[in-house]
Amino acid sequence: MIDLHGLDAPVVWTTELAFDRLKKIGVAQSKRTAERRLHELRILPAELAARALMDGLGRPANRLLVDWVIQQARARRQLVLFAQLATLPTGQRCLHANDARGTRYWLPLTEAVHERSAYRALQQIQQHIDRELTLLATGDLVELLRTAPPPKFINFLPQAYLPTQPFPKGETAPPRDATLHLRRLEDESVYILREAVAEAQNPVMLYAIDKESEVILHLARKAFHPAPIPFPLLHVDTRWNFQDMYLFRDSIAGRHTARLLTYVNPEAITANINPFDHGELHKNITMTESLKHAMNYYKFDVAFGGTGNDPEEPTTNRLALSFRTPTHHRVAANQRPELWNLYNISKVSGETVRVFPLAKWSELDIWLYIRQENIPVVPLYFAKHRPVVVRSNMIIMIDDDRCQLLPDDEIQIRKVRFPSVGCYPLTAAIESDAETVDDVLLELINGSPHARQCGNTDASKVHKKRNKPTAFF
Repeated sequence: MIDLHGLDAPVVWTTELAFDRLKKIGVAQSKRTAERRLHELRILPAELAARALMDGLGRPANRLLVDWVIQQARARRQLVLFAQLATLPTGQRCLHANDARGTRYWLPLTEAVHERSAYRALQQIQQHIDRELTLLATGDLVELLRTAPPPKFINFLPQAYLPTQPFPKGETAPPRDATLHLRRLEDESVYILREAVAEAQNPVMLYAIDKESEVILHLARKAFHPAPIPFPLLHVDTRWNFQDMYLFRDSIAGRHTARLLTYVNPEAITANINPFDHGELHKNITMTESLKHAMNYYKFDVAFGGTGNDPEEPTTNRLALSFRTPTHHRVAANQRPELWNLYNISKVSGETVRVFPLAKWSELDIWLYIRQENIPVVPLYFAKHRPVVVRSNMIIMIDDDRCQLLPDDEIQIRKVRFPSVGCYPLTAAIESDAETVDDVLLELINGSPHARQCGNTDASKVHKKRNKPTAFF
């Protein structure tokens, strides 16, 4: 039995209180001796600092947001406390905390560790200090505090850590009854998918991790059921997508049997191409050229994508097929008429075809189908409190610590969502309260000007083409 001299009693301890305890029982007669004894007993874990913070998966916290949290706390005269869970030599779980000056606090826990017990323990430490706290946690403690609202006088910003929300493995409820309009759109898209695959030698689907990709993936499962989807998914990775998008992409193995390929343009890595310093060049190198390189590398001849090159064009004018030259250019004279839903997908040697199964679908159609079929989509489409900066009336999210802040940028926490998703520095959010698919549909149906904004824009040129995304497919 390990004897901790009573320092594992379930009360709030400090080094001062520990010294008094050790002095009383004759174990230490000076503070230096008491501190040495604490380390010998292995009661105190390593002291925490801002740069050492990470979440329960070992991923570093967002440095920009951690610095901002500390700055805001100091401006409000709140005590910044770094907190962690550790295990005492007796096997008992213990909540440890320290401030920037090295003052240590710990509270041995007597109950199972969960979000409520963790906050109760933090409340006890806050009451002992008798001062409003700003909490910066690390490790398992972060995961316990993410979802529960903090108690009074304790401030915690979960947005300072990378997201870890679980994603559904598939549809969690049976589909709703289909409307005639959606059934007609679905039938046409399934027909396009089957016709294109029948003519293709090596087809692929461009997986952009957006709602259109999820709808096409769902349609492909229906088109070829019970057989597996007969083509792989290709993610052209710019390395600047939202963290939520990468999490959602990585969850695809649990939701679909399709093979996922990821392609990054090596030129972008070598030249360190990024959206902050290179603007349009970033989009050209990491998106357009990357897709061309991937098509050539894997020798794909048919590629499935979203709604077409121009989402603002009326759906009646969009073509489902786009024929490209061996150098991937679109020549108007090479395009085929699409009369009476007849599609001529035969190609000449070297040609490739971009196929848009959702060419006739509107934004409203896509959301109605997502609702009808219970299709999971990346959570960025729904409103949530997120850390942002506002530039020229555009709301840009601080998704990781690569974000380059301007001198006059002011970090804010706003409830926003994204009508479209992509590279986070080039994708503007809108303020919204739409937290569910039904809420998004209400925004669209009621004609909310925010809901109809595309949201994908070059942050360095926000005054140009505000509502129109850059198409690269």
